Amino acid sequence: MLSEPSAATVRATLPVVGAAIGEITERFYARLFAAHPALLRDLFNRGNQAAGTQRRALAGSIAAFATHLVEHPDTRPDAMLTRIAHKHASLGVAPEQYEVVHEHLFAAIVEVLGEAVTPEVAAAWDEVYWLMANALIAIEKRLYEESGGAVWRPWQVVERVVETADVVTFRLRPADGGPVRDFSAGQYVSVRVELPDGARQIRQYSLSGAPGAAVRQISVKRVPEDAAGPAGEVSGHLHARVREGDVVELSEPYGDLVLGAGDAPLLLASAGIGVTPMVAMLAHLAEEGHGAPVTVVHADRSPAAHALRADHEACAAKLPQASVRFFYEQDAPGDAHSGLADLTDVPDAPATHAYLCGPLPFMRAVRAQLIAKGVSPANIHYEVFGPDLWLAAA
Repeated sequence: MLSEPSAATVRATLPVVGAAIGEITERFYARLFAAHPALLRDLFNRGNQAAGTQRRALAGSIAAFATHLVEHPDTRPDAMLTRIAHKHASLGVAPEQYEVVHEHLFAAIVEVLGEAVTPEVAAAWDEVYWLMANALIAIEKRLYEESGGAVWRPWQVVERVVETADVVTFRLRPADGGPVRDFSAGQYVSVRVELPDGARQIRQYSLSGAPGAAVRQISVKRVPEDAAGPAGEVSGHLHARVREGDVVELSEPYGDLVLGAGDAPLLLASAGIGVTPMVAMLAHLAEEGHGAPVTVVHADRSPAAHALRADHEACAAKLPQASVRFFYEQDAPGDAHSGLADLTDVPDAPATHAYLCGPLPFMRAVRAQLIAKGVSPANIHYEVFGPDLWLAAA
């Protein structure tokens, strides 16, 4: 994929670029938003920008892609590219925006590295960029075609259910009265709302209802302000302002955390609001009459904080070979476990396909336990809410 002269140059300069990639992406975003302020207002997550998580995710993806090209020159990291492309498609990213990113990214590289960016170095990293960009453009084009082409559609809230003190479920139907496209359990939609300052911010939320329903269902956790970042603008807006009868804009469903075919043993592990795609998966398995073993693991602060708990239990109860393990840090009832999620007593099944969703520390811990049990890393799938910092740290 990468030409031999460029591969040699990238291999030689990767340590220097990698060491400076954080500063490069910081300069890049500063340049980009100065030239195109509407992108920060109406496309990029302002909370992630303030917290720096988007910069770290971008840096991680660029470094991972370049490293893959020089270490595996005859292949490309399709799993990583597909994950990014689904996120982009859910935001409505267009091919021409890659030109804008290229302009400001390479200007930032020159600003940071200065004379080290010789014509040969610039040409090699330009090749890396366009290999990645063109691959994403192609995948996103296919995703747009599969979803029917339209990015945004108005949906009306038909029901609003308070699940916990911090989680509300919204059920929505198309405001235009048109059909509802099906989706795969585990996928998400983007929600776009207009905030009081006129910004039209976008966030992704997993679909927490079963596929095939006449309505879309999302369960939204209100994000409070804490040391990691500001309060969630969109989640706060949805909790405080959106009621039955109101209209919001939704994308079509996207996301690659979907159940594979076959009868392999499954493990669905979640923590906190990561329960949402798992409930959709369990509902799908129940409707399909899935007969293979399914292990359900969920960790939360307390039973009162466990959103969709009744649905979680009811869907699992419909599966003939399902086992359920709930872990609570506080107030664990007799049928649950106290403390953090622990897979010690989960039966060893190296053929298991595992699906994880929750905070990164939880997913890292569960993944490590599964690998120690002999589960193949290739069979461990995950979803990250927000920028993929797992990838950035890899």
